[in-house]
Amino acid sequence: MKSIRTILTVALAAVCISGYAQDFSDPRYAKWGDTPEQRKENILNSTFLKESIDNRDYGSATDYLKALVEKCPTASENIYVNGIRLYKNKIARAKSVAEKKGYVDSLMWVYDLRNQYFGSHPKRGTAYILDRKARELLTYDQSDRAGIRKAFEEAIDAAVKAYGKADPELMAIYFKNLCDDYAVDEVSADYVLSAYEKLAPMFENIAPDQLESKEQFETCFSMSGAASCDKLEALYKDKIAANPDDVDMLEQAVTLMLRAGCESDFFLQTAEKYYSLKPSADTALALAQVFQNKKDFDKANTYLREAVASETVPAERVKLLVRIAVVELAAQRYNEAVTAARDAIAIEPENGYAYFILAQAYALGNGSCSGLAKDASYWVAYDTMTKAISLLDSEPETQKDARTFQAAYRGYFPTAEECFFNELQEGSTYTVSCGAARGISTSVRFRAQ
Repeated sequence: MKSIRTILTVALAAVCISGYAQDFSDPRYAKWGDTPEQRKENILNSTFLKESIDNRDYGSATDYLKALVEKCPTASENIYVNGIRLYKNKIARAKSVAEKKGYVDSLMWVYDLRNQYFGSHPKRGTAYILDRKARELLTYDQSDRAGIRKAFEEAIDAAVKAYGKADPELMAIYFKNLCDDYAVDEVSADYVLSAYEKLAPMFENIAPDQLESKEQFETCFSMSGAASCDKLEALYKDKIAANPDDVDMLEQAVTLMLRAGCESDFFLQTAEKYYSLKPSADTALALAQVFQNKKDFDKANTYLREAVASETVPAERVKLLVRIAVVELAAQRYNEAVTAARDAIAIEPENGYAYFILAQAYALGNGSCSGLAKDASYWVAYDTMTKAISLLDSEPETQKDARTFQAAYRGYFPTAEECFFNELQEGSTYTVSCGAARGISTSVRFRAQ
């Protein structure tokens, strides 16, 4: 039935062309052949090519395509548009891997011919054609890793030549595949770094709807393993030395080094320089974390307090204050930790992390106490950690840690005998007289025996 339909369609097309009685000697038909007869035949073949594809007669369509390519390759862009349709359909119907591979090769051949004869098209020229070719190769033959890299690199180069930059989505797709190749040792880390260095500037000042491609690009690089701290330092060291006030470059370097977990002197120098030019809560927090890891609590504290002094956004102030409390706790400055945690709670009363740190400060900050006064500080720590637990439902791991601390505090409660000796009844009110919890009233409870 299919072949009958094709024959009828072709016959009808031939009748229609004959019915118009075109004068194929007219110069406007010259691109279709040297003689009127050749022109007529090739125009018919072009029509038959489309109709054969529409009727799924791919064998006839293949013959028409080959005849057109041989006799009038520059006659019409539609020869190759239909040729691409033909081989995509044949790929979809391939019965074996080898057969599919052959059709993919033919599809790439058609793209190459289209670029050869119509690469100068003002809208659908080389950049457009190679973009489509690269995407199609990735879609139909992911096993050809070297071919995919080459196709995308040629497409990107063509776009840069034509427009001064490449499509962010195209670059992101290429770079993801490049990082995938690096993961299985198809390419070296230097290959990935070189590609990153080439493409990164083209992601600057892109449209808002293209930012997702930029994020994918940066994420792939940071997660690839090629972006090790040593390699990032090698990539940026000379550039930053040559242009130390380039905020965009500094931001890029700091972001990547943070993702890689860098804590080197080069990272600190770069991050501190970036912070001096563009201070922010996030950068201050990052610097503080590294200095805290190095046990340089004073330096960590300096950045955090500088940032909180100038920060006006409440949510950002809370993040900074909580981190200050953490640093002060690590530095064993418990009163300062209490102050910072309370300041955070004053802004955001439902901040479970602030209560979590506050409870620890109360428990650890009782070094100046002794006897019942010391044990009583654990009542306050227990109550505060209870509050933290109630606010940490969205953070199950931290909530689990909070429960562990809470149980530990209960083990330090004074005994019934100790409370009786101090004339305290269970449930009565007691005000802590020393340590970080000084002045806080709580209720008397006995340690479980």
